[in-house]
Amino acid sequence: MKDNLLRADSSDFGAEDADWARPDGLRHSIRPRHRAGTDSAAAARDARPQPDQPAGTDDSAAAMPTPGMQMPTVSPAPAITAHTPASGLAERDLPQWEELDLAAPGDRDRRSTSIPVVDADRDSLAVQAFDLLRTRLRKTTGENGWVNIAVSAPTRGCGSTFTALNLALSLSRIAGSRTILMDLNMRDPGLHKAMGITPPCDMRDYLRGEISLKDHIQRVSDTLALGLNARPDPDAAETLQNPRLSRTLDQMRAALRPGLVIYDLPPMLGHDDVSAFLPELDGMLLVSDGTRTMGRQLVECERMLDGQVPLLGVVLNRARKNSLPTYR
Repeated sequence: MKDNLLRADSSDFGAEDADWARPDGLRHSIRPRHRAGTDSAAAARDARPQPDQPAGTDDSAAAMPTPGMQMPTVSPAPAITAHTPASGLAERDLPQWEELDLAAPGDRDRRSTSIPVVDADRDSLAVQAFDLLRTRLRKTTGENGWVNIAVSAPTRGCGSTFTALNLALSLSRIAGSRTILMDLNMRDPGLHKAMGITPPCDMRDYLRGEISLKDHIQRVSDTLALGLNARPDPDAAETLQNPRLSRTLDQMRAALRPGLVIYDLPPMLGHDDVSAFLPELDGMLLVSDGTRTMGRQLVECERMLDGQVPLLGVVLNRARKNSLPTYR
């Protein structure tokens, strides 16, 4: 399989390679990079609560398709240090998972969102690819005791929200698991449209501690909860550096005890929003658009993460069809 991830540019990708019209025109590749962890990561891992859900056992990775998009390439990176929640949080007055309000996903208005949800056909290559990504991620995070995973991209339009949403839906199909999906793309929130759910309040107010956990986080099933947002926040970077944010998120994890929290973040190479939020993370999945992401952009993102957060993988979206294997 040809590696297009770290090329100097993406000039060998053309619009004709994307095959936007066909429903099976999505192709993905997921190739893990194995790197050894460090003793400091192991020490931090022992100091934090273990997630409720067990790690997966499938160590494979794959390819995928969906209406008008293309996707994945994943790779575990060096373990740095796991984010350790603050201790001594008062949990007595915080709601438990079962006490969260239940929100039913509404009709997804395809005119208002371009984010496909691929879980309708369980036999589709798109679903299979996200399931393989899910299993690989669960194995890596379980081995390291990581909970807080972000999904971002170098630039806008690469498919990070698409990836975060469908990964969370795939995770939620595991019985007994608990996944929280948080929309922290504060300048351009979109998860509420894709799910057809009106958020009960603004994410900014919740992160600042002005809204309670029970008033903001909603369950959509026994295994998936959402923190949504509908109002853009022009001061997103300041919100993500608010002194109350860490305590708010620590309380959420202490009360709800999720196996994984998936944070949908804005592009890394725009504002400083992602840099502001890095201290809260255990790992990052980076989404690359095979038709336009430049190798130098990926290198710059890796440089920003170096020494702060492990790069768990690169998800290749809109991969060129003839560079990926077919399975049927």
